[in-house]
Amino acid sequence: MTNLIEPLGYGFVQRALLAGSLVAMSCAILGVFLVLRREAMVGHGLAHVTFGGVALALMAGAEPLLTSLGVAILAAAWIKHLKSKAKLGGDTGIGIVASLGMAGGVLLASVAGNFNADLLSYLFGSVLAINSAEVWIAVVLSAAATALVLFFYNELIYATFDEETARTAGVPVDRLDLLIAALSAVTVVVGMKVVGLLLVSALMVMPAASGLVSARTFKGAMIKAVLFAVISVLAGLLISYILDWPAGGVIVLVNGIFLGATLAAKA
Repeated sequence: MTNLIEPLGYGFVQRALLAGSLVAMSCAILGVFLVLRREAMVGHGLAHVTFGGVALALMAGAEPLLTSLGVAILAAAWIKHLKSKAKLGGDTGIGIVASLGMAGGVLLASVAGNFNADLLSYLFGSVLAINSAEVWIAVVLSAAATALVLFFYNELIYATFDEETARTAGVPVDRLDLLIAALSAVTVVVGMKVVGLLLVSALMVMPAASGLVSARTFKGAMIKAVLFAVISVLAGLLISYILDWPAGGVIVLVNGIFLGATLAAKA
């Protein structure tokens, strides 16, 4: 028991727990909508684009979180444009934007060649090394994303389950689609310090899937998704600290255990 409590006395663990819990909550809430809208791969695609944004920031000596946030939001808007205006489909738009973002990141990293170690920390996550400024950025962005989803909660549900009827009723479906895309970009960017860009989409999808499988109502699914996500972060951080394992990988594996358990219980 002492081994479990001891880490909580360290400032870097407290920062990781605070930032990780808030990021997990926003990922889970948004993830429920993404899974129901068949847009679960949006997070994966935006993670590739964010990699390019981080490489650009490191090369230019700018703040990686803020720079990559701008790049990711523009990419999210482009994906929305390709889906609705160019009629290419959401998966095609994700594939195009993700490929270009990753290619740009690899090119910038190869040309610069002096920040590969920093870039790897964003790829694989470094939540235990998060500083106070990054914590505040994560807190503000996560809180804003969660607040916007809850503010437009009824409209988002309407548009998610019956888009055509929602349009007829005057719900601004296109604006809500753009909002979801932008919030996905924000969530990916704040989540990259917790589990890394390679795994952030898992934090958006797996708790949501666990919640939807195990709950009978939409609100129940959202509450359970948040619980699964937050508990996985807390457990993952403690396990990674005690066993000296990478935090991001442990968090995702704990989510996988939760999902496997809910699927087994449903069978």
